[in-house]
Amino acid sequence: MPRILFIKTFSLGDVVHNCPAVTDVARNVPGAVIDWVVEEAFAEVAAMHAQVRRVIPVAIRRWRGSPLARSTWSELGAFRSTLRGERYDAVIDTQGLLKSALVAAQALGRKHGFDRASASEPFASRFYDATHAVPGDLHAVERNRRLSAAALGYRVDGDCDYGLRVATVGAASPMPGPYAVFFTMTSRDDKHWPEEHWRSLGNALAGRGLIFKLPWGTEEERRRCARIAAAIPGAVVPNRMPLAEIAQLARNARFVVGVDTSLAHLAAVLDIPVAGLYCSSDPALTGLHGSGRLWNLGQAGTPPTVQAVVNALGTLP
Repeated sequence: MPRILFIKTFSLGDVVHNCPAVTDVARNVPGAVIDWVVEEAFAEVAAMHAQVRRVIPVAIRRWRGSPLARSTWSELGAFRSTLRGERYDAVIDTQGLLKSALVAAQALGRKHGFDRASASEPFASRFYDATHAVPGDLHAVERNRRLSAAALGYRVDGDCDYGLRVATVGAASPMPGPYAVFFTMTSRDDKHWPEEHWRSLGNALAGRGLIFKLPWGTEEERRRCARIAAAIPGAVVPNRMPLAEIAQLARNARFVVGVDTSLAHLAAVLDIPVAGLYCSSDPALTGLHGSGRLWNLGQAGTPPTVQAVVNALGTLP
């Protein structure tokens, strides 16, 4: 049985974008046993993939905050021991960063990654046994799929299948009525859609009889959500939720509207309508990607208008 190890550690959106490559390997490599190294905060998403045997959590972000702590070195040692506890036929680093390449270097097996011209950080290519050229103008999902195919010797074919077992997110909880989810938060200021646009959108959609739910992660995000919700009839800012509960919330929504955030990408694979709002990034490279009812609105330097979002959602029954 061929043993394959993926290195795709973060962010959440990147982890979601790697899932179709995992599905492709399972389709094209008979008997493949697939493991995945991923940041601890996103391990539950990798574990949702039906073809992943084992998730190996890594804590690079947390360790970087206390590099000299005894606990950091102890955890690093335990991680390296776990990683080297098995030899792989192929170790595939689809992240293409120096830090991910250094993780791949610790694993036992032939290492594959992007070549110097294709990697996000060209120096990372020096740590692989085999490098592969993948066009940089492809969507991130397709880059991951192409790299994996090149590493294992098959052709990318078939639909983009994320392979996530949605049922593992949790059973549906009773809700007080039909609702939509607004993902207003993002880690970069230039990706924000203006608060007045959110308020206008909520009011434009208010006649649909929906409750609008605005989840959040940080205190600053909670305050932002509260300001937006205060001006929208029926809007609710729930208590802080873990990732699995947010996924469950999105799965049961009539639709989701979100800025360029990892949560919008996660919602896009849950077979619900999602409108992605792009203000400073190129949706051709990192937009919502799949076969569902998805809309990538706006582009770098040209945020979508409220009317464009209303028009897209107006096609829904």
